Amino acid sequence: MSRRVRLHTIAHARAGDKGDTSNVCLFAYDPRHYPTLLRALEPARLAAAFPKLFRGPIRRYELPHLSGVNLVLENALEGGVNASLNLDGHGKSWSYLLLALEVELLPDEPDPGS
Repeated sequence: MSRRVRLHTIAHARAGDKGDTSNVCLFAYDPRHYPTLLRALEPARLAAAFPKLFRGPIRRYELPHLSGVNLVLENALEGGVNASLNLDGHGKSWSYLLLALEVELLPDEPDPGS
């Protein structure tokens, strides 16, 4: 039987920016949840879930030895810190937005925190 949880129960994130490009890296707390992270952070899924926010290409870099995924979101900051009136010109909120996604834990994956 699979279970649905929010991504923040199995991972944490850090965000940064450069111009109009946001960089968000998510790391599984437990390496056994790394496959779930990979399933949850497919670029096509993210583009479909947030089409008005992530307007450019989404590149994903897998970091298996760190149980992490680095996402590079182009055209995601309305021009960047110096060009935008956006309250979050650095894209720090993208971490929280992604960590709120629901993910499905497969039967062989451990319960978060166990």
